[in-house]
Formats: sequence, C-alpha cells, structure tokens
Amino acid sequence: MTSNASAAPPSLMPLITGFMVSRLVYLAAELGIADHIAAGSVTASALAEKTATHAPSLHRMLRALCAYGVFEEPAPGTFSLNALGAQLRSGTPGTLRNFARFFGDQRIWRCLGEIEHSIRTGETGMQRAFGVSTFQWLSDHPAEAAIFNAAMADVTRQIARLAIAAYDFSPFRVILDVGGGNGTFLAEVLRAAPSATGMLFDLPAGLRQARETLAAVGVADRCELFEGDFFEAVPAGADLILLKRVVHDWDDDSASRILRRCRAVAARHTKLLLIERAMPARMTASPANQRAAALDIRMLTSAGGLERTEDQYRALLRNAGFSAERTFVLPAPSETSIIEAAAH
Repeated sequence: MTSNASAAPPSLMPLITGFMVSRLVYLAAELGIADHIAAGSVTASALAEKTATHAPSLHRMLRALCAYGVFEEPAPGTFSLNALGAQLRSGTPGTLRNFARFFGDQRIWRCLGEIEHSIRTGETGMQRAFGVSTFQWLSDHPAEAAIFNAAMADVTRQIARLAIAAYDFSPFRVILDVGGGNGTFLAEVLRAAPSATGMLFDLPAGLRQARETLAAVGVADRCELFEGDFFEAVPAGADLILLKRVVHDWDDDSASRILRRCRAVAARHTKLLLIERAMPARMTASPANQRAAALDIRMLTSAGGLERTEDQYRALLRNAGFSAERTFVLPAPSETSIIEAAAH
C-alpha cells in the first residue's frame, strides 16, 4: 500500500500547456463547431467541409478538445456535443461562444504576450503591442467591437436576470446606465420596472446597436440615448445610476473621475449601484478565484484596469462622495456583487 507521504505531487504540466487549450477553444468557437454538431454526431471530414479546414488537422484539434472534455468522440473520427461544448453554441442561454472568440483573439493573445513588460512596468501590453488603448482600438475596428459587444451582452443577460431577482428596481423613476454599451442590462431592468424611464450613456461606438437591443425587448420608447465621455460629464436627472462592470476597466485615478462625475449629478435621494466582481481578500486555489484572477490579468495586460475587493470599491465610492449602504452578492454563475451607495 502506498502512503500519502510517498504519493506523487500534483503535476504542474496542465498549467504549463494550458495556453494551447485556450487557443483551441477559441478556434472551436470561431469555426462554429458546436453549432455544426448540435444535431448529432459528425465526422471530422464532414466538419472540415463545413468549416473549410484541413480534415486531418481538424481531426487532431477535435481529438485534443475531447481529451479536455470540451467535446466527445463516441466512435473514432466522429464527434458529438456535451454539456461543456454546448456552451459554445450560438444564441443559447448561457452561451460563451462570443466570449471565447473575444478572449482568445489575436489582440488579446498579443497583449498577453507582453505580460512581462506589464509586470515590470505596470503598463498595458495593449499599449506596447498596438500603441493605442483598448477602447480606441475597438472604436477603430467595428467588426471586432461587434464580437466584444456580443460577448459582453451574453454575460450581461445572466447578470441582469440575477440582479433583477436580488434588487428591487421598481421604486425608481429615471434610471441612468453609465457606460451601458448596447443597452442589454438597462433593457432588462426597464422591463422589470415598467413605470421607469431609462437614460443610456456611452461613447458612440458603444451605442452602435443600442436602438436595436432596446427595441427587441420592447423598451425603446422608454429609453433615451446620450453620447458622451464619462470622464467629462454624465447626464443629470436620474434617481438611480448604474455602473455595471465599468469601474474595473480603469485604474484608481480614472475610476475616481468617473465616480465623481456621477456624484456631480446625484441628488440626495439618488442611489448608485456599482455592479462588479469582487476579488477575495485572500486568494485560494478554487475555480471561482481562478476565473477572477484570469480577468484581473486581462485587465492588467489589455484594458489597464484591475479587479478590486469589496473594501477597495467601498473606498473608491467614499472618496468620490458616496456612502456604500448595502451589498448584494449574486449567486453563480455571475460571481458578481451589487454595492448600493447613496450620495453624502
């Protein structure tokens, strides 16, 4: 019998080679593999014809993904969908296809390739690799921006459903979503608060598909669009201000500027909801912490922001003139908290 003392330690090898799997998942999303095999098992040769790829090489890629549990191989050379791979399907509840396409594309890949520079200097890999900020790059590349917006919308729908269950939006008259992008979150909130009107505020590039999004949910007639830069000013007149996963995109100085612009238009009765993933005060080896850490590293190398603990978010709010009052921790899979604050 082998004692625990002599048992082999866990292998570091899966972490060393993990970048390969990430890239394969991206390519499976980009090629739409899950959509092609959703109806049943398909051979690698048939998939190669549908995806205009090299059949022997595609077979090797799919075989590798089966080894990691993304797809299944019920018979040699034939591939089928499972619960994990189903998350790469298009337009389904809980889909992560657009997120995989965004997270694994060449831009993020190149930014991560500059991680040593980021660690040594604190500068983003984005600036070193491309010479511009993430948001400027997305503004200049509408096709890639559409994938980014779709990815954010997919995740936002999950957060919106859980946020509406946890927080009562019905008492508010005018709800302002600062940096709200295409309006996915605000649209769901307005649907849950039928007596409220909405104000959607973002840069022109962020608002590109907003009218279609609002119309699809049936709230376009209750929502006004505002173009602008939240570092300069935000629209006045709301009794609820939403900041959903906006502050984490920025360093402390920039985040404070955004919050101060919100404070400038907040009345005494105005509430502000800061909706962010809260980092744990101490990291442990767990899937949830790994996801949080991965997002934080992307912020370091790409956007230039950072993930923060709840105490750090509360400090930002306090320094900008808000008092954090309540925190709502949303259940999985969102891994998100709502910090409710009031102007003081």
